[in-house]
Amino acid sequence: MPPPRTGRGLLWLGLVLSSVCVALGSETQANSTTDALNVLLIIVDDLRPSLGCYGDKLVRSPNIDQLASHSLLFQNAFAQQAVCAPSRVSFLTGRRPDTTRLYDFNSYWRVHAGNFSTIPQYFKENGYVTMSVGKVFHPALGLLQDDSSHHCVPGISSNHTDDSPYSWSFPPYHPSSEKYENTKTCRGPDGELHANLLCPVDVLDVPEGTLPDKQSTEQAIQLLEKMKTSASPFFLAVGYHKPHIPFRYPKEFQKLYPLENITLAPDPEVPDGLPPVAYNPWMDIRQREDVQALNISVPYGPIPVDFQRKIRQSYFASVSYLDTQVGRLLSALDDLQLANSTIIAFTSDHGWALGEHGEWAKYSNFDVATHVPLIFYVPGRTASLPEAGEKLFPYLDPFDSASQLMEPGRQSMDLVELVSLFPTLAGLAGLQVPPRCPVPSFHVELCREGKNLLKHFRFRDLEEDPYLPGNPRELIAYSQYPRPSDIPQWNSDKPSLKDIKIMGYSIRTIDYRYTVWVGFNPDEFLANFSDIHAGELYFVDSDPLQDHNMYNDSQGGDLFQLLMP
Repeated sequence: MPPPRTGRGLLWLGLVLSSVCVALGSETQANSTTDALNVLLIIVDDLRPSLGCYGDKLVRSPNIDQLASHSLLFQNAFAQQAVCAPSRVSFLTGRRPDTTRLYDFNSYWRVHAGNFSTIPQYFKENGYVTMSVGKVFHPALGLLQDDSSHHCVPGISSNHTDDSPYSWSFPPYHPSSEKYENTKTCRGPDGELHANLLCPVDVLDVPEGTLPDKQSTEQAIQLLEKMKTSASPFFLAVGYHKPHIPFRYPKEFQKLYPLENITLAPDPEVPDGLPPVAYNPWMDIRQREDVQALNISVPYGPIPVDFQRKIRQSYFASVSYLDTQVGRLLSALDDLQLANSTIIAFTSDHGWALGEHGEWAKYSNFDVATHVPLIFYVPGRTASLPEAGEKLFPYLDPFDSASQLMEPGRQSMDLVELVSLFPTLAGLAGLQVPPRCPVPSFHVELCREGKNLLKHFRFRDLEEDPYLPGNPRELIAYSQYPRPSDIPQWNSDKPSLKDIKIMGYSIRTIDYRYTVWVGFNPDEFLANFSDIHAGELYFVDSDPLQDHNMYNDSQGGDLFQLLMP
């Protein structure tokens, strides 16, 4: 079934709800316990940890902070590649990009790498009704033949189907207004409509009178209402678009962030010791009409200071808008009395640079691009079960100045990776945790490359990973990013597989970030660690922003090969 098209949303919903009924009657319940926990997985696009619960004193995110106050929050979680499709396929399969062989947007792992199981597929095979709303796998802009208008449809990286039917009990939902995200819907100072980077809107003025994330929230709530009476447990993944560019959000959220309160990035200059291969020229925002009008030089810019403040303002406003959608979703979960039987996992596919190192995008191995929020709420584990009539997640208005910042319920400072999401969710739900992958694992359908994080929840009744670090310095998070050239060029941000010449492999420990850029053969998917093009070494304590590259003062690439997984 294709995603919904204009004017067909209600019809689609009716078909979906019918499909739910069929799924409820036909799913084989391998996990037959009546008290199985549901799962709500919230995936946000381009969200760095600019949230109150992560210590950001400017951003107003009361609903996400409230979730964190009842949860376990990981302070040091990292994505495996800072771009949408590769990151999502990586953590949804529990495999690293070198195993999924997806570094761009142009292949489907089941065809080009291996028939790897996904998180929702595993839950579906264990008796869950699995549902997808919004941007979970990566969509692509497609051209519908019947009306010649552009619509977002599932991309190549999920076989144009969001990995259906493997992962989902019925066809995933994509909001109909998604198709307007990159069109001329931003009213400029001239009164005309533009395709801008900065796009605060009057929601009543935009096509369909709504925005994608609003539609996704509404759809997710309707599905929760349907599942309330189900005898089967559910796995619901909800993917939100904002704060992904363009910054298209209800204009009232700008008022939360007066420009005079917006500071520049603490390190807005390109570091002197940064190898050119490590820099990304943020070509995607350069394509927006308002950025084009600035006539910024390629590749290093810089963007005028007043416009830098406006970008940061709109990013933060988009985060607060996102927070209201998360708040409405969690409040509905509460109202339906599902909060005492539903695990909630909240994360992002990667971060986004807001002027740090002179960059305005993801597409790198820096912390600002790879560091993500990761929050788990487990009823009765991270918080006491709510009493009758008690609400854990009442909706909080970010415009209410009386809202108090809530401290996270529990925190872990350990370095963790998004590839740990698969084994951790499985274990929290009481399912058998998939085994660790052998090397290589292309022939193995069900295994995982990430560590099981259950030890952080202090479960005594679940088997934990044998890996119990006695020293935080033994923990490592791995990231990587491809480049087509040693110097920044038009496709440095998002090179196609065939154009990849160099791969940057990065190690993040509690003490340092260490990256080597090595030769890469895209035909054989092979990195040549004897062909080192450049390196980076930053010491976290003395250089938390990663501005002072000490690689040339170190022993080069020798240490890296010792630490590779």
